[in-house]
Amino acid sequence: MGHFFFFIVGTILGSFLNVCIHRLPRGESLLFPASHCPYCGQRLKWRDLVPLLSYIILRGSCRHCQKLISRRYPLLELVMGLLLPTLYFTLPPVDFFPATAVTALVLVATCTDLKEGIIPDAVVLPALGMGILYSALFPPNTLWESVAGALLGGGVLTTIALLSRGGMGGGDIKLMAALGAWLGLGRVPLILFLSFLGGGMGALGLLFLGIKGRRDTVAFAPYIAAAVIVSLFWERQLLAWYFRLWY
Repeated sequence: MGHFFFFIVGTILGSFLNVCIHRLPRGESLLFPASHCPYCGQRLKWRDLVPLLSYIILRGSCRHCQKLISRRYPLLELVMGLLLPTLYFTLPPVDFFPATAVTALVLVATCTDLKEGIIPDAVVLPALGMGILYSALFPPNTLWESVAGALLGGGVLTTIALLSRGGMGGGDIKLMAALGAWLGLGRVPLILFLSFLGGGMGALGLLFLGIKGRRDTVAFAPYIAAAVIVSLFWERQLLAWYFRLWY
């Protein structure tokens, strides 16, 4: 029963994240106007907005204009619906809210980076501020750990951007700073390592398949997102394996 409850809450959260992905890159309000079809502009009723079910009942198209609805909407709702109970029943209670916050953040950043080629300031800057504020008020991180994590995460990517003369986007820098603010100094190195490892392998794969050229830009947010998810669930196992390997 508990798993089902968190699944439902997760799909609702995923539905809200879809709104963020659609509106924030355009500078639109999250509250006004009410939900509407992006093609015909028709206002949607509650029965058109039930996570997952509405998409299935409507067969993936708008009730009014019959235009196809992006598969991202039900996919993100499903992903968040599966992740939320997994986070709740896997992590210590004190880690649940920060883990949920960063999971939502990296999913939004991934979708906007892939769809629009940007990670909007309206996504990462409020997340950065809220991460620092949360750490100042609640455990497990302290205010110092939060600020240090933000400086380390953002600082490493800033250094890379300066040395490579634009090889790292400003949105990626702010995203990593926001993650450091939420997760603290201790988790940033592992996330950086995993994201660079995944990004390097992904770029080589895209180059080998001919999808990207040597001078083409590659969205880095998906690799940061994958690194965050892996570190949330398998941080201890990865660190234990690393120390066994070398020591």
